[in-house]
Amino acid sequence: MNNPYNAVLSTPNIQTTQAGPLANWTVAIKDNFNLIDTITTASCKLLDNHVSIYTADSIARLLDAGAHIVAKTSMDELGMGGSNRTAYTGPVLNPHDLSRITGGSSGGSAALVASGEVRLAMGTDTGDSVRRPAAFCGIVGVKPTYGRISRYGVIPFASSMDHVAYFTHNVNDAALALEVLAGRSDKDMTSSFEAVAAYSQLLSMDLKGKRIGVFKTVHDTMDQETISTPLNHVFELLEAQGAILVDKTMDLNLLRTVLPTYSIISNAEVLANSASLDGVRFGVQKPGDSLEEIMMNTRGEGFSTPIKKRFIYGAYSLDDQNQDLIFNQAKKVRRLIVESYSSLFNDVDIMIAMASGIIAPLLTETDVSSTDDKYVVGESHMAIQNFSGYPSITIPVGLHEDMPLGINITTKPFDEKTMFAFAHELEILLGGKA
Repeated sequence: MNNPYNAVLSTPNIQTTQAGPLANWTVAIKDNFNLIDTITTASCKLLDNHVSIYTADSIARLLDAGAHIVAKTSMDELGMGGSNRTAYTGPVLNPHDLSRITGGSSGGSAALVASGEVRLAMGTDTGDSVRRPAAFCGIVGVKPTYGRISRYGVIPFASSMDHVAYFTHNVNDAALALEVLAGRSDKDMTSSFEAVAAYSQLLSMDLKGKRIGVFKTVHDTMDQETISTPLNHVFELLEAQGAILVDKTMDLNLLRTVLPTYSIISNAEVLANSASLDGVRFGVQKPGDSLEEIMMNTRGEGFSTPIKKRFIYGAYSLDDQNQDLIFNQAKKVRRLIVESYSSLFNDVDIMIAMASGIIAPLLTETDVSSTDDKYVVGESHMAIQNFSGYPSITIPVGLHEDMPLGINITTKPFDEKTMFAFAHELEILLGGKA
């Protein structure tokens, strides 16, 4: 396995002999998926010695379907980040321009699909961690409905928003992959009993008369010079097929709460989920004269500064005197966001929005101002589908300055059939690989 993009952490090279729908598919998996007898670090220094004693449900399904696991991939530390700059092995490079990022936290997996090294790569999506890298790298990124794929065996970030997700080169492969990955597991009580459709056999859709929502409030916050050409091209293609485009709006002030709400909830949940990473139960243990000192030294040296900051913010919001004021309030705001977003589907079955209003940033670029609507709304809106659990797919939509842009497609819960069919038709109209 080549590693010109600093995307590969290890090369397990595991293949079953049984035939299946994914036979001969080369697959990479993000390094927060447990794979028995392999090092699983989640790009965290503290877990440098962690050898998995079992295999994640989703990876077991891939192996049962004949897939060939060839790599474990770099990621933002513990899944916390949107750039893949915080992996302790260093940033992952974008195959379209090595001076740019892939996005994160599933950036290593995105790079290997975009470069053609693998046919399928697994990731996780807690705020947009598969769909945004897919946009930056010019590939397909899928986040199915919450509970559609078992999360058993995946190192958690924020459990109420974590989704097993993945990258492919085209929509047909993405649909077939979900047929394999989806389904109930008694090891994950949040996984659904909902029947799994033959998505790859249901990719035809007549667009005539199909009502499609366009997320106008989000687009209005984005750089029009970047998005107008590809977006207008999409509109022209869809309308030529008889589709009906319906502008959809949400209260801008409510949309401005998406990022802070996500930050509060995710930081609180990851604090609880990472409590066992202490050098006693898991991790590289650092010496100390007492159990408390061992844990403090281990966590102090094992986590990077950005991660420790998130833990501090999480602890603050969960403190007894702050829970009602901060954490519980954030959960109430999340509910308002989900209810408002759900209402947009009252007269449409599909919502579309540009996945990002920018091309992949340079490695040297600093983070965008967190007070700018272009960032707070335009670059954070896909977290809404993590709040709601709605299925969502990003496909390539064109280029700006020779770098890929993506469009995000969302449907109602467990309506992946409609999501894939529409994405497939749009992919064909755009001249993509059907």
